[in-house]
Amino acid sequence: MGRYILRRSLQAVGTLFLVMFVLHLLTTFAIQLNGNPALAFFGDRVPRPSQLAAVEARYGLDDPCYDQLGNPCLGPFVDRLASYAQGDFGTNLRGREVTDIVATAAPNTLKLFLVVTITWLVLGLVLGSAAARWRGRSADHGIRLTSVLIDAFPVFVLLLVYRYVFAVPLSDWARSTFGEGSLPAMLFRPSFDPDHAWATLLIPGILLGLAGSAAFIRLVRASQLESYQGEHVRTARSKGLGERHVVLHHVVRNSSVPVVTAVGLTFTEALAGAVITEGMMNIYGMGGVLWEAVRGSDVTLVIGIVTILAVVTVVVMIVVDVAYAALDPRIRYE
Repeated sequence: MGRYILRRSLQAVGTLFLVMFVLHLLTTFAIQLNGNPALAFFGDRVPRPSQLAAVEARYGLDDPCYDQLGNPCLGPFVDRLASYAQGDFGTNLRGREVTDIVATAAPNTLKLFLVVTITWLVLGLVLGSAAARWRGRSADHGIRLTSVLIDAFPVFVLLLVYRYVFAVPLSDWARSTFGEGSLPAMLFRPSFDPDHAWATLLIPGILLGLAGSAAFIRLVRASQLESYQGEHVRTARSKGLGERHVVLHHVVRNSSVPVVTAVGLTFTEALAGAVITEGMMNIYGMGGVLWEAVRGSDVTLVIGIVTILAVVTVVVMIVVDVAYAALDPRIRYE
């Protein structure tokens, strides 16, 4: 196990390096094609050459390579790696440290992810298990049809429909019925409120979790159907064990390895969906900050947040891989 973890850690370092290099190339070519992002610092004002040069030097945009189309700008990339190794992720265009922004925004993203995770875990395990348990019956057909319908509506469509069709009238009704600061009024609020974070994150989190649950439902169903046909299940039933015991201890546990794989994959999908969700719902989280950074051409903030998110994703994947051994003793890494 130790050698496996070490090998996966080395692979993770290589993956992170590749992600950072590709991200650097994309942002470099974007600067070369679209112009100097330092101009965004001045808004609608036209800066003097000395002012523009000072801002470029402050944010590392003064290298001549940014004026040469096709130049990969390896020098700035090496400098950025050295800064990241020291824990310095730079500052945004307003002069605020990227690490401070992340420290402030991350708690809201974690709250959103908790709601998302509970939603798709509950929906996936309950509906997927029910579909496998009553295979071929109306419940199975209904659950599979529901999962297909969920897949047919991308998360941004769900958010648009909720925010502009349902949220406003529901919020007005809740305020008039229960009062301005009541819990129902906060639940249906069409935008994020930092003073009532949990309440205003609940429905966006449920919608994001719902969008990611469709594939998870089908995976749980397929995995448990395979377990139902296994010899260990027939043996357990022949011993006279109750159906509930058979399902919980022999079907669910033995079908958990692909489910754990889906946890990692769903996490990455939720991470991507959080950018859309937080951006559209004005949530001050990692995704919302990244959304605004892209819109404002804040290169340093974009690269810093994407790098941090890549680190989190790689760590989650390593944890998922290691969890295999705990769930299935037949798996050996060494």
